Amino acid sequence: MNTADPRLPVTLLTGFLGAGKTTLLNALLSDGAAGRIAVIVNEFGEAGLDHDLIEHVGEEVVLMQSGCLCCSVRGDLSRTMADLLARREDGALAFDRVVIETTGLADPGPILQTLLVDPFLARRTRMDGIVTVADAANGPATLDAQFEAVSQVAMADLVVLSKTDLVQPDRVVMFEERLRAINPDIRILHAVRGAGIAGQVWGLSGLRQGAAAADVLAWTRAPEPAADPLANLSGLARATPPAQTLSPHDSRIGTASVILDDPVPDAVFDLWLDTLIALRGPDILRVKGIVFLEGIETPFVFHGVQHVFDPPVPLQDWPGGDRRTRIVVIARDITRPALQRNLDLLRARLPGAQDPALEQKAELS
Repeated sequence: MNTADPRLPVTLLTGFLGAGKTTLLNALLSDGAAGRIAVIVNEFGEAGLDHDLIEHVGEEVVLMQSGCLCCSVRGDLSRTMADLLARREDGALAFDRVVIETTGLADPGPILQTLLVDPFLARRTRMDGIVTVADAANGPATLDAQFEAVSQVAMADLVVLSKTDLVQPDRVVMFEERLRAINPDIRILHAVRGAGIAGQVWGLSGLRQGAAAADVLAWTRAPEPAADPLANLSGLARATPPAQTLSPHDSRIGTASVILDDPVPDAVFDLWLDTLIALRGPDILRVKGIVFLEGIETPFVFHGVQHVFDPPVPLQDWPGGDRRTRIVVIARDITRPALQRNLDLLRARLPGAQDPALEQKAELS
C-alpha cells in the first residue's frame, strides 16, 4: 500500500522583525537536499534574495540557480498559490515544496486558514510546519512590545533562535525559558546566519499520510506537568533559578493538554470540540492531537486553527498496545487552568455525569 502523501508540503516561515528570516531563507534556497522550493514572499525588494543565487528574473517569478523559484504575492495568497500550482500541473514550473515568508508582524492564523478554506488549495497542499525565527538580541523586547510576536511563538512547530553569538549564554538560556513558557514543548534550534538549519525545517507536522508514529507523537507531545510545589522541602536539592516575570503579552497565551487512557465515544468528542469552538473559536490558536474513538481500531490525527480544521488523517500503521488519546490546545486570553479544566471534561462521560456542554459553557464563558 502506498502511504505517501501526494499533497504539496507548505512551510510557513515567520518571525520577528529583523530576526533573520531572509538569512535563513537564503540558506534554504542554497541547499539542494530539500529539492526545488517555491518561495512566496510579500515583495522581492523586501526579501533581500542573494543575487548570487539568481539565474533568471521574470515579471512574476525569480528562478534560482538551484532550481528553486520565488514569486511575490499578486492580489491575495489564494490566487498566488493557485497560479503556482496550476503552472506546476501544466509542466511550466517544477518544484517540490512551498515556503511562504510572511512579514515580521504577520499572524500565522489567517494564512493557515487560507490553505484549509480554499477548496482548490485544500485538496492539493498540506501544512508541513510553522517555523518562527526569533533573535536572542532583540527578542525579549519584541515580545514585550508586540503580541503578534508572542502568537508566532505560540503557534510554531519550530523556533530558530538567531544571533546567539551576540549575547551572553545566560541571556540565551533565559530567552529560551521565556519561549517555552509561551509554548511549553516547542523545539528550539540555534542558527548563526542560517548555518546548519536547512535539513531540520521540513516534515515538522504529524498531519500527513504515512507519517511515522514517532513523528506524530513528537508533534502532539503534551507539555510537562508543573513542578511539585512540595518538592525539595529538605533544601538539599539544587535550587532552580527563579521564574522570569512574564510580560502581559506572554500571559495572554494558555497551553494545556490531556491524555485519555481509553478510547473516547465519538459523540462525546464531537460535543466537546463543537462546544469549545462555538464558545471560544476566535481565541483558539491551534488544536491538535491523536484521538482513539470507540469501535475504531485506527487512530486519527487532527488539527485546527480557530474554527477551521484539516480533514483528520487516519494512522494506518499505528503500533499496537498504546491506545491513548492525546490532545493539545493553544489559546489566547484563556488561562491555562481554564483550558485544563475544559480538557478534563472529556473524562465526564460516566452515567449521571453533568452535561459536558453545560460545564464547558460555565467554564469558558
